[in-house]
Amino acid sequence: MLHHRLFVPALALLATLAPAVAQDKRPTAEDLAKDNKLFITLATEALHWREPQEPFHIAGALNFVGTRGLGSYLFATSDGLILLNTGDPTSGPMVEASIRKLGFDPKNIKIIINGHGHSDHAGGFAYLKKLSGAQVDIMEPDIAMLEDGGKSDFHYGKDWQVMGQEPVKVDRALRDGDRVTLGEVTLTALSTPGHTRGSTTWVTHVTEAGKTYLVVFPDGGGFNPGYRLTGPDADYPGIADDYRRTHHIQEMLKPDMWFGHHTEYFDMEGKLKRMAQEGPAVWVDPEGYREFVAGKKRAFEDQIDREMGAKPQKQGDL
Repeated sequence: MLHHRLFVPALALLATLAPAVAQDKRPTAEDLAKDNKLFITLATEALHWREPQEPFHIAGALNFVGTRGLGSYLFATSDGLILLNTGDPTSGPMVEASIRKLGFDPKNIKIIINGHGHSDHAGGFAYLKKLSGAQVDIMEPDIAMLEDGGKSDFHYGKDWQVMGQEPVKVDRALRDGDRVTLGEVTLTALSTPGHTRGSTTWVTHVTEAGKTYLVVFPDGGGFNPGYRLTGPDADYPGIADDYRRTHHIQEMLKPDMWFGHHTEYFDMEGKLKRMAQEGPAVWVDPEGYREFVAGKKRAFEDQIDREMGAKPQKQGDL
């Protein structure tokens, strides 16, 4: 699910998207922390989670098959398809249609993986597994929340009827460093907990026109309104240490291309406008990745300061 620092620009849309809310004031992070239904409703509308997006080829085996706001990625191999993320509980049919538009049969999906188990990325798992019979491979700490529909999520489990999704059976438990291979494509799963305990950063390579690119799908470094990172009320023991480890791991990665599970993270719409002229090179953005990871780390440390009663340093949003 999205990180609240990146939700702030979307709040400017509330006057038209949620006039009843915006009549008095725009909701703050505190308001969103107290009302998950408000949070998920505004995020869905303002960040275009349920708007269709024309699918497109990125480079090599990699394709985009998500919605306008939610990133889902398809790897086409000689032995079938790997799907990374399935969008929210309404996204399954849109992802299916996007796969077909690119000329692939969604029934040929062999493996489904994801960044983390929240409903905006795992909501379509059950639909697409039923359609394809695919194997579902998930980092071990997130398995329970997928199999119980979100009831065991450390933060949203108490409100699973709003924040959850249809349960799905997981076929393979992943651990840090495990590989998922199909045909000529191999993805490495790095355990990067924080956002959920099983958040996973995926690393792979794609080759296009004789050039090979290191590709990273970062996850786990952001937090949502209402997360508690310190003290006896922390969402889980050791959560702050998990975040720091995750930020360190992601800082060590030096990708050529990177893609987020929310499309605004990597400016998908802006890059698409340039893709016709620049080709696959438009997705080469190591500096954008560095800034993204640095922004997540800075927001985390600012939140720690707030919880500890210190005034965060004033720094601009990414």
